[in-house]
Amino acid sequence: MILDTNALSAFVDGDAAVGEVLRRQPRAAIPVIVLGEFRYGIAQSRHRAAYEAWLESQLPAFDVLAVTEETAIAYAALRVSLKQTGRPVPANDAWIAALALQHRLPVLSRDAHFDAVPGLERSAW
Repeated sequence: MILDTNALSAFVDGDAAVGEVLRRQPRAAIPVIVLGEFRYGIAQSRHRAAYEAWLESQLPAFDVLAVTEETAIAYAALRVSLKQTGRPVPANDAWIAALALQHRLPVLSRDAHFDAVPGLERSAW
């Protein structure tokens, strides 16, 4: 399962529902895009030290998914397809969706716009 930024933030903040979903998964992954968004957010947080300590200790338990040429091809095709159907998604979420499709993993997110992505499974908490 791939976490979006809101799911990662909720998990780090101790949301038990997110933890329960993740415990049932054989694989938990964080796209590098999500990691960048999360690090951007914590750089401005008054709890920066605690979040950075969490990342240092817990990030090794996750697969960090990098963007590759294969991802870029999927991303471009996905954005064109969604634009043509009148259902575009934010650029970073399109990257997350492309990685999810590439790795054949569902996305843990509360953002319903992921439902517009053909072949993508979204779980919420």
